[in-house]
Amino acid sequence: MDKKNIDWANLGFGYIQTDKRFVSNFKDGKWDDGKLTDDANVVINECAGVLQYAQTVFEGMKAYTTEDGRIVTFRPDLNAKRMADSARRLEMPVYPEDKFVEAIEKTIKANAGYVPPYGSGATLYVRPYMFGSNPVIGVKPADEYQFRVLTTPVGPYFKGGAKPITIKVSDFDRAAPHGTGHIKAGLNYAMSLHAIVTAHKEGFDENMYLDAATRTKVEETGGANFIFVTKDNKVVTPKSNSILPSITRRSLMTVAKDYLGLEVEEREVYFDEVKDFAECGLCGTAAVISPVGKIVDHGKEICFPSGMEEMGPTTKKLYETLTGIQMGRIEPPKGWLYEIK
Repeated sequence: MDKKNIDWANLGFGYIQTDKRFVSNFKDGKWDDGKLTDDANVVINECAGVLQYAQTVFEGMKAYTTEDGRIVTFRPDLNAKRMADSARRLEMPVYPEDKFVEAIEKTIKANAGYVPPYGSGATLYVRPYMFGSNPVIGVKPADEYQFRVLTTPVGPYFKGGAKPITIKVSDFDRAAPHGTGHIKAGLNYAMSLHAIVTAHKEGFDENMYLDAATRTKVEETGGANFIFVTKDNKVVTPKSNSILPSITRRSLMTVAKDYLGLEVEEREVYFDEVKDFAECGLCGTAAVISPVGKIVDHGKEICFPSGMEEMGPTTKKLYETLTGIQMGRIEPPKGWLYEIK
């Protein structure tokens, strides 16, 4: 498929409608075979479960053009498993994990003309999602559901390079200890909107959420996991039952250990020790790593030695190695790149 006539170098991080999307419906206790459709509109009843009680889960992933011209996506099996876990927590039917990967492949292939060329700095963002579709007025799970996959070409999350950001310690809680922080549910993101709008008004780029029970331990931001580097070059990431298990974060920890030979540790991280780290970053699908230069705790500043001008040296190596794997410049671990044929 020929590439679309798009100014790839100047793409922003926003929605552009593509030609096809995948749709499958769950009814009478089973999923249908699903199909690709030209129709980008979702038509549901005014009393649909998703509209009344926010019964919806989603995933985020990307498709890339590699250096040798292949179209690949990154670890879709982990997205499939995470969506299955999310669905179970919200009493939704699991979309079969093998069918999930097939749907991703079909949708990317049908929109191959929208996968940006190698070296453009752009990618094809892929959004699988599922929601309760039949009328529900009493508080209970829906009986019918729709699973969909949409795609949109996006530019780099940071224009002109990943400059370190400034974040604040939030007064709000992101997730309760036995809540839904560990799944990718739309409701988690809805409750974070007020906090992020507030942070932006105050001049900050993001929030650091502490654990709701004691407010002494680092959890994550509204949409990314934390990654820290100690002064002796150990890579540390917070451990908590209410943190979303980021695929990017897990991949970076493997890269740190197996590609860069660094010591890695997943453990509880107390806020009191954050000032002693050499580097800090936020990791997720959109930007891979967003370097953090400064954290502000109610007027008290924590400034990392890596500074406000560029990524710290270890964070930069992690970023360059993982993006090199994703783009086909570096040999990936087995199963990490799924080729779209």
